[in-house]
Amino acid sequence: MSVKSKNNQKSGRLFVFNIDHKSLIEVDAMVKSEEEWKKILTPEQFHVMREKGTERPFTGALNNCKNKGLFRCAGCGTDLFLSDEKFDSGTGWPSFSAPVHENNVRFKEDRSFFMVRTEVLCARCGAHLGHVFDDGPPPGGKRYCMNSAAMTFREQEVR
Repeated sequence: MSVKSKNNQKSGRLFVFNIDHKSLIEVDAMVKSEEEWKKILTPEQFHVMREKGTERPFTGALNNCKNKGLFRCAGCGTDLFLSDEKFDSGTGWPSFSAPVHENNVRFKEDRSFFMVRTEVLCARCGAHLGHVFDDGPPPGGKRYCMNSAAMTFREQEVR
């Protein structure tokens, strides 16, 4: 799978798409120590987002969320996915066909558990969000399989 982020990052600054501004905005990359992350994240969020853990399938609070709104990074608030892109993949994790913008996520090869996958990370704070697979719906064919613990949800009228 060849998925790349085209984020122009220089000296700790990057551009991410912001739904409220309807444009790319320049922000500081968020870098925190392990102790700082432990103070702002729940133990489950810390395990998923900083230790690359995975919540058990069908247990995440956002898996069955059908409300209209925006899914954001639980670590830094970066806009990640719109509810319009959410679909039921039957896997037990929230699944999306595309992020709000390619700049808002990064990708990294993951060779854990004796397989090769593409890990999805928050572009701003580097949090582990989940993985992306090539078995999603048309037209893009991607399935962003995310952990509920890595996201917050803001209900709103979208687009």
